[in-house]
Amino acid sequence: MTEVEMKLRTKQFALRVMKLVGALPNTQEGRTIGNQLIRSGTSVGANYRAACRARSTADFISKLGIVEEEADESGYWMELIVEGDLMAESRVISLLGEASELVAIIVASRKSAARRSPIQNQKSKIKNRN
Repeated sequence: MTEVEMKLRTKQFALRVMKLVGALPNTQEGRTIGNQLIRSGTSVGANYRAACRARSTADFISKLGIVEEEADESGYWMELIVEGDLMAESRVISLLGEASELVAIIVASRKSAARRSPIQNQKSKIKNRN
């Protein structure tokens, strides 16, 4: 998947999250979970765009970590929507699947970037003299 395709996919994810949140019941639970989901769901695309502007491989990997966390968190809120009977599973399942796919894509991208990185986690060559 190209950078442009991923930017579009994460933006579509955010737009779908917005529609889902708009359909939640106007209860304390619906508003609270909706606020959390709207923040994490729209953050996925925003943070992916930030990762694309990273200044280094380490910065890129770090920012992708944020994308991964936000996509996973979005999935969590959607699970609560279903399990808390705020909305039928049939209305959430497709978007929940997309959140899981985004997490998997980002995890693979982070691993790939780490393998390509010239900076590896190496043991220090400085000996401890205690």
